[in-house]
Amino acid sequence: MSQSESKLNLPHEVHLKKPVQTDAPKNNAQKVSTFGGFIAGGVAACGAVTFTNPIELIKIRMQLQGELSKSSGQAKLYKNPFQAFKTIYKHEGLRGLQQGLICGYLYQLGLNGCRIGFYEPSRYYITKLIMPSEIKDGSHVPQNLLVNVFAGFISGAAGAVLASPFFLVKTRMQSYSKTGAVGQQTYYSGAFDGLSSIYKAEGFKGLYRGVDAAILRTGAGSAAQLPVYNLTKNFVLKHNLANDNTLLLHFISASMAGLGVAIVMNPWDVVLTRMYNQKGNLYKGPLDCFRKTIAIEGPMALYKGFWAQLFRVGPHSILTLIFMEQCMNAMVKVERKLGLAPV
Repeated sequence: MSQSESKLNLPHEVHLKKPVQTDAPKNNAQKVSTFGGFIAGGVAACGAVTFTNPIELIKIRMQLQGELSKSSGQAKLYKNPFQAFKTIYKHEGLRGLQQGLICGYLYQLGLNGCRIGFYEPSRYYITKLIMPSEIKDGSHVPQNLLVNVFAGFISGAAGAVLASPFFLVKTRMQSYSKTGAVGQQTYYSGAFDGLSSIYKAEGFKGLYRGVDAAILRTGAGSAAQLPVYNLTKNFVLKHNLANDNTLLLHFISASMAGLGVAIVMNPWDVVLTRMYNQKGNLYKGPLDCFRKTIAIEGPMALYKGFWAQLFRVGPHSILTLIFMEQCMNAMVKVERKLGLAPV
């Protein structure tokens, strides 16, 4: 889950029925077109994943370690994120740690482009459907907690579907190792080699293997992120721990949101990683994978790679927020010059 819609300047006090004042100024996410938001969100996430790709690779290998094995006493190749980083760097170098980066860029463009670009349009249409009286000409959509969560789920699910083939290839590329193999091994020379190989062997349907697990994973993360982010932001502002619209406020809020996302999303992330990495039909679907993992490895197997997940989600969210602010500012200026900005 990197998880970036939390930067959309949500109000300090979000209520279920009482919206904020409709004459509040629009934020940058509401000033750009859907396409502009898609590009800005995708580019911002690409900037973040450049730094967090190594920990994503470590997370995937830790989640595959001991797959469907009851042997708890078996020596672990990867004991913790720090030892795993050292081991991979020693045997595979920096290039090994950044394996799958190009595919990661393509994935982030699709996933976070949708999550950020479709978030505001989703809020608008959901509000128009269930609270049409709140939509007024010349004003932006009022904030509502349930609408925000639902919009986050929809935009996140759309991103998961669009970007699923790239996540599939990225997972297999990052799990592959000549020196520290875990899980089933599949070699691709690059992103497009992976896509073409899967298409030739399994057809278009093969490119969307595990997409149902991707929707569950991303939906769970998106649904958790906004409430945790807002609760933390409200608490920090209420107790004067940080000033409004400061880097410290966003850092604290994004960090707590990252913790919430990691707790909620990790079980489905383990399921997704294993479904994407499998050869053949080891798992019939996400629920079958969920069941087999618990039955053979125990419930805590669903939290394999949790610390790596946490170390990835926090920095990724914070970096994406920082980059997105700049990307949104730039996109507003570009669209104004081209006359494309929404009214």
